[in-house]
Amino acid sequence: MIHKGIGKNCKKPVTFFSAMRYTNSVDKYRAFYMEHKDKLFAYLMRVTADYYLSSDIMQESFTRYLEHYSQELPSLSLLYTIARNALFDHARKEGHKTELKEDQTDCSVDQERTLMVRQEYRHVLLAMEELEKDERDLLAIAVSGNFSYREIAAITGISVANVKVKIHRARLKLKKTLHKGEI
Repeated sequence: MIHKGIGKNCKKPVTFFSAMRYTNSVDKYRAFYMEHKDKLFAYLMRVTADYYLSSDIMQESFTRYLEHYSQELPSLSLLYTIARNALFDHARKEGHKTELKEDQTDCSVDQERTLMVRQEYRHVLLAMEELEKDERDLLAIAVSGNFSYREIAAITGISVANVKVKIHRARLKLKKTLHKGEI
């Protein structure tokens, strides 16, 4: 039996089969979200060094992706492009350099280890702040996801050769900064 009804905010009749297709796309989107949310969040944390801003940008990115591209096959490079654009939008609106914020106290059993990891993480984030914005962005994308240089080039809109050179130089500069102890 096919149940027909009118969908909410829609003039087309909704059948049982179209509702099943919708459920299936929601399940696909949910699986896509669950698989990639942590990597996208890690990328955003590396770029912004701000937990709350990273959470907001991640949520905004997945929302934009769902609103505009829900009918297409899942594309991780498209999601990262949306996230980069959301970061650019935020930077334009705010017009200032992101500062590191103090984390709230963690009540874990091994607080000393947690503190050491946080300090090292902050050290790396501060070192990344010394990089040029495009170097920091490329390095964060390369580290956060399993992207090929070709995919990174598609996300950033520059040539593959340029991506390779810039990532290599950014890694060398970051390594030099970390070993010098300039931070």
